[in-house]
Amino acid sequence: MTTIWEIDFYSRPIVDEDEKKIWEVLVCESPIDITVKPENLFRYAEYCSNAEVNSVKLREVLENAIAQAPSPPDKIRFFRQAMNNMISKACSDLGIAATMSRRTYALNQWMQQRLEQEYPKQPGFQPGANPTVSFGTTPALALPDALVGQKWALVTLPALAFDDLGEWDIGFGESFPLSLIGLAADAVIPGLVIFSGRATPLAAWMSGLELGYFKFDSDPPRLLLETGVSDRWILADLVNASLQTEATNFETAKRQAKGVHFLAVQSSPDVESFAGFWLLQESNLA
Repeated sequence: MTTIWEIDFYSRPIVDEDEKKIWEVLVCESPIDITVKPENLFRYAEYCSNAEVNSVKLREVLENAIAQAPSPPDKIRFFRQAMNNMISKACSDLGIAATMSRRTYALNQWMQQRLEQEYPKQPGFQPGANPTVSFGTTPALALPDALVGQKWALVTLPALAFDDLGEWDIGFGESFPLSLIGLAADAVIPGLVIFSGRATPLAAWMSGLELGYFKFDSDPPRLLLETGVSDRWILADLVNASLQTEATNFETAKRQAKGVHFLAVQSSPDVESFAGFWLLQESNLA
């Protein structure tokens, strides 16, 4: 099975004796299966000084993490554009593929936990606002002509329906345990199902992207798929008020589900198998 790590290398709200920011490397295994127990995910954290912020130090820390991990990573995800060169260099030196992604759900949860529970215990802690990471807005691109879906539908499923997701017939996809997000058992999860005669090629193409989330964009009214850290794709134009109301209701349901939603690809509404199925979450990154 593929092992994916999510990492962050950045300053924390802590200063040393010289009033210099303390930095930290966080490593968290990515839960790519809904059956994974979050408490069993590999995690590693190491502080470093302001003077050690370079790719050589990061490589050393990753080597320390690899030495302790059950298995080395096949791929590393990270979300900070400002650290792109440094992280890419360290990973390249280790022979590990690294990619920018907003699909760092386990890392996001852990970072929030450390902000609330770990950093306040440290000498030199400086409480204050923790600004979220902003991502540049790029023009939304049309899907490749050969991959445009013929039909689509916004739907909802109860969280309990995902208990047997591991048994579903799915070609391409990725999920995560809903317990990672702390969703209630009676939560309702919204999603989008795309129907296409070329469902498998469409799902295969999507699997090559770092799917972040999709959302309703009101100007102009459309559904946009956000991938990587700045790419956007037009899934559907919402040409009338009825469709726009559906999309608004979807956004409300997504907020109530802590940003969790799903994207599915099927050849037709009559089949039970999925060419592609992804659990997604829209959240702020700190």
